[in-house]
Amino acid sequence: MSVSTEKSTVRPFTFEFSDAELEDLRARIRATRWPERETVQDQSQGPQLATMQEVARYWASDYDWRKIEATLKALPHFITEIDGLDIHFIHVRSKHEDALPLIVTHGWPGSVIEQLKIVEPLTDPTAHGGDASDAFHVVIPSMPGYGFSGKPTTKGWGSDHIAGAQIELMKRLGYTRYVAQGGDWGALIVDLMAVQAPPELVGIHTNMPGVVPPDVYQSLAQGNPLPEGLSFSNEEQETIEQLKFLFSHVYYAYIMATRPQSLMALTDSPVGLAAFLMDHDAASLAMISRSFAGEPEGLTRDDFLDNTTLTWLTTTAVSSGRLYGENTFPFFDVKGVTIPVAVSVFPDEIYTAPRSWTEQAYPNLIHYNKVDKGGHFAAWEQPQIFVDELRTGFRSLR
Repeated sequence: MSVSTEKSTVRPFTFEFSDAELEDLRARIRATRWPERETVQDQSQGPQLATMQEVARYWASDYDWRKIEATLKALPHFITEIDGLDIHFIHVRSKHEDALPLIVTHGWPGSVIEQLKIVEPLTDPTAHGGDASDAFHVVIPSMPGYGFSGKPTTKGWGSDHIAGAQIELMKRLGYTRYVAQGGDWGALIVDLMAVQAPPELVGIHTNMPGVVPPDVYQSLAQGNPLPEGLSFSNEEQETIEQLKFLFSHVYYAYIMATRPQSLMALTDSPVGLAAFLMDHDAASLAMISRSFAGEPEGLTRDDFLDNTTLTWLTTTAVSSGRLYGENTFPFFDVKGVTIPVAVSVFPDEIYTAPRSWTEQAYPNLIHYNKVDKGGHFAAWEQPQIFVDELRTGFRSLR
């Protein structure tokens, strides 16, 4: 067997982080050099000093990485080389014979940790309020540059390349009929998987759909007035206002897209890393801050630190950010998806997709639902709602 063939096989994967690495992390947290407090009374300047000092206190003294490590290690991990890069993934097969294969893709600043709460309910539905007919085989890859996957050493690993790699991964696993799900980067990637339209992919589910009409998207993204002669419903106008706010508050994305190497301090300062990862969007920042203030909802203190610690231990702060520069596709506009699509709209998402635009963007829309609770990290924040949406959304494709 040739070396290249060996690398392209699916191989078991294990990981280990030493006590010395964890003690080094705690020592660095304790040695943090703090800035002065913010000059405002809200979070308009980013994570507040008091929040980050509580993050540091809890992280250095009370947080236990070994708990989430044990959860991770209880699952089957694998790795395979695709186009010269090692791709790590979790693969859990259901005990139910007619389970539907599902590949789930995380986003930034996430990892496979985002999806851990949904694995058991999806693969073992009879133990979690569902029927055997709701079962899925679940595949959760780490995107290139994230978590345990390889870090690209050359340019070219954009969202369309990742989409193609995930199609190849499902082929290697022998799945001849499957569905795909994604949020954040994962939402763009599953859209592009659907555009590439492998015959094995029978449908997608997204909680951050690409539905904005291209002329509207371009105007908003460039800060220009909307095209003349267009009229919008109240729901569409609300979405437009959300996008205006978004495009004026995503400078972290522009930094990663253009100058990712300038962020190398994130691999040297754990508290700096935590502050940067916490500030993804206003609703998530507020939610995580409340958790550290003793008012947990959605993401807990441990949830946030589980993902942050994995990013620290794998030194992927910079490599994960480079995806913003590699991507050549707009996040939120129409991609031309024609296969069946299920859409779940969470109220605290960075933008809420109107039904009208969703129906136009996805001519084969099989499910659209606005849920009552949850935000950008839907599977992580509201796993039960998320699982129910996947079960319902894909039911017609079984």
